[in-house]
Amino acid sequence: ERAEGKTFRLGRAVSPEAVKTSFSEITSFEKSTHPNNITASMQPIMANVQAGPSKGGNDLIDVDLALGYEMPTQTSSYDERDLAIYALGVGAAHDPLDKEDLHYVYEMGDGFQALPSFAVVPALNVIFKMAKEGKQAPGMHYGFDRILHGEQYLELKRPLPPHATLTHKAKIKNIYDKGRNAIVVTEIVSSDETGEPLFVNEMTTLVRGAGGWGGDRGPTGDVNVPPDRAPDASVTEKINDNQALLYRLSGDWNPLHVDPNFATAFGFQKPILHGLCTFGYAARAVLKNFSKGDGRYFKAIRVRFSESVFPGETLVTEMWKENDQKIIFRCKVKERDKVVISNASVELYKEIPVAKPKAKAVAPSANASAASASASASNEPNSADIFGGIAKFVSKNPDLASKIQTSYLFKLSAP
Repeated sequence: ERAEGKTFRLGRAVSPEAVKTSFSEITSFEKSTHPNNITASMQPIMANVQAGPSKGGNDLIDVDLALGYEMPTQTSSYDERDLAIYALGVGAAHDPLDKEDLHYVYEMGDGFQALPSFAVVPALNVIFKMAKEGKQAPGMHYGFDRILHGEQYLELKRPLPPHATLTHKAKIKNIYDKGRNAIVVTEIVSSDETGEPLFVNEMTTLVRGAGGWGGDRGPTGDVNVPPDRAPDASVTEKINDNQALLYRLSGDWNPLHVDPNFATAFGFQKPILHGLCTFGYAARAVLKNFSKGDGRYFKAIRVRFSESVFPGETLVTEMWKENDQKIIFRCKVKERDKVVISNASVELYKEIPVAKPKAKAVAPSANASAASASASASNEPNSADIFGGIAKFVSKNPDLASKIQTSYLFKLSAP
């Protein structure tokens, strides 16, 4: 018998500190093996050779363990109430007489529909649920204190229904070494009751102080850069002082957006607005100006979070039409003249996509139906079987009848 131990991939430096950190795993017999010949004994070494060179990493991120990891499948559901609360959380219906916004918050009105940016909420809640349970991908050894939400991508395959039960499959899609920091891209594919993907999220997280192993730096440079001309449309909205308190009801419980003491500990003068709340404001602005407020044409949105926003500030969303299906935009805080969302775009469908028709069930043949009925008849218990079982039970428990002291009469109309 021997401990399974710890494998260090080829090319990874094995330092005394690394051995110390992994010593409990190295010496643990909770996972033990029992090789009965030299071939079995050498199997872990050969597997390490066949796996190829290490992709790198450090004490905070082990790329070999984390990259490609598929998280346990999760399910969730939402309904009209969740959609309305989210829409209010991103500023919809600030003017309760605005008909275009009203159909995002009033489920009994004509034309009620989901604000498409809601689709980030179920996906992000997958990550928050794992965090609450103290779970994360193997090889990830850092907490919330090190991470910043850097970018977000969302794509809808078709319009969100007013309610749905979803299945979420998440995996670590990419890990990049940015020198001092690291970038982790998590992909979450969410499918509806039919099993067909309904939307896909990619959440890009910056992990402070986790880079420097000499790995792939990933994509560089700016994308979706606004043209050098006046915007084709601009929307200015005052963010309510309590907006973060409303947005958090959709599931983002990070205390950085609520607790003044927590925010101060992270260097902010007060709680900051959720980046995805600003994201929702921007999505609304684009839809209002380029799809007549009809979210069913929404296909995808990509943003980079450049600066924090504080509740009470004024958000200016500037938009440029690249073509009929793509809008470039950016968001600024008016009071500080700071760009808070950059490298951003929304893509629109030319026509509203529809769900694939469900496959028609094939009617069984007469022979198959007869065989099925025969099998069912032979396998299902009849009344004689049931009363036979009762009789055996009573015979084994004679005191039970004297305790109940009741007689029952059954009138059966079929065997």
